[in-house]
Amino acid sequence: MPEPRAFWLDEQFDREHGSDGRGRYEAEVLRRIGEFDETWGDFAPVAFAATAWRLATELSPGFVRWHRRIISATCARSPWDGSMICAVTVASRWPAELTWTKQWQRDRGWRDWPQLFGQFTTPTEQDQTRSPHLRALLQVEAPLPLDDLPPTPTGPDDDVTTAARRAVVVLTRELNELLAPMIGQLDTEVPADS
Repeated sequence: MPEPRAFWLDEQFDREHGSDGRGRYEAEVLRRIGEFDETWGDFAPVAFAATAWRLATELSPGFVRWHRRIISATCARSPWDGSMICAVTVASRWPAELTWTKQWQRDRGWRDWPQLFGQFTTPTEQDQTRSPHLRALLQVEAPLPLDDLPPTPTGPDDDVTTAARRAVVVLTRELNELLAPMIGQLDTEVPADS
């Protein structure tokens, strides 16, 4: 069985729903060019790439798409050393310690993640009045390599859209490589061999 994708770019939707010969993401970068102001000319590409990532994920639907288990994904400059770090929240099943026995539930009807058309969702207000819910989350915090990130543009007159797109492509690839094996294991719902 092939490993699922954790992250990918929705290039087709971006092109089909763009305007003036530009994709949606390129137009968004140009519309919000001021959000890059503090990154111009920085010798490290981290702050520029983090801003490019944020704009790509804030589009609705996002230019960057992710697996149904991924609740959120941010990329930021580390305050410790200026490197690129990610924080990704992943929906998970209950830990084995809670599935070993149901004794702790005490017949209260505990519910796991509700799903709607395969998507993990928040319990509705009505659901919350009927039974308790325990939704397990995994918080991934990890460094990402900087090797392939494009240099930071020197200003808004540079080719900012190409650099932003390249940064998002690199971050998407690195996040997918980091998290796809974990997502695949979670989807099997079978504990890994010891």
